Amino acid sequence: MAESKSKSKSKSKSKSKSKSNGRNGAKTTASPAPSFDAAVLFESVGSGRSSAGYKPKEVIFRQGDPGDAVYYIEGGRVQLRVVSQQGKERVIAMLGEGDFFGEGCLAGQPKHISSAVAMVGSTVARLEKNSMIRVLHDKPQISQMFMGFLLARNIQIEADLVDQLFNSSERRLARVLLLLANFGKEGKMELVIPKISQEILAARVGTTRARINYFMNKFRKLGFIEYNGTLKVHSALLNVVVHD
Repeated sequence: MAESKSKSKSKSKSKSKSKSNGRNGAKTTASPAPSFDAAVLFESVGSGRSSAGYKPKEVIFRQGDPGDAVYYIEGGRVQLRVVSQQGKERVIAMLGEGDFFGEGCLAGQPKHISSAVAMVGSTVARLEKNSMIRVLHDKPQISQMFMGFLLARNIQIEADLVDQLFNSSERRLARVLLLLANFGKEGKMELVIPKISQEILAARVGTTRARINYFMNKFRKLGFIEYNGTLKVHSALLNVVVHD
């Protein structure tokens, strides 16, 4: 019996290690999203909430627009883009169903510091700033859930920063593809992800489209990914991130 428990603990430790970056100790994948009951939030916000559908590449808000609302993705995917004064564009986040964005307004951010663009057909709820502040103040349960989301997002941002500072563009691309495929989220792997252009991947990874094309072809030849109208990502791609 004792021997069986020992083996079980050993397997658990092994699985835990396989989800971390061997070189930097930073997590390869996103932490599981905190449980959030959107229906309870929407009911509490009441008339301060409105929902809208967006087509692929449609802008939800632009960099520099007034920060007067928090947004919640009911379905689809959204990317956050930043353009520098020199005109250089970077994708700083790719978000999915259940994610918030634009929450900086709650901390006094007067304008959006990025643009939000739908990657695929998406449904997004707009929660007015004042209504959101009221709910967070009056509803401790919702406030606690929202805080859980913010902490998870902060962990993800720190992991992204470590990845950008210490890893090669090949590793960064592998990590982005795994995140898009929801590897490690709720303990399952979704092989099919929405079609995404190499230009967007280059902006997210912080390299050129030519480099992205080179690495994508390399991953395909190694059997890590498949192209067939959609992009399929296999868990074996994790080897690129974990090993030197």
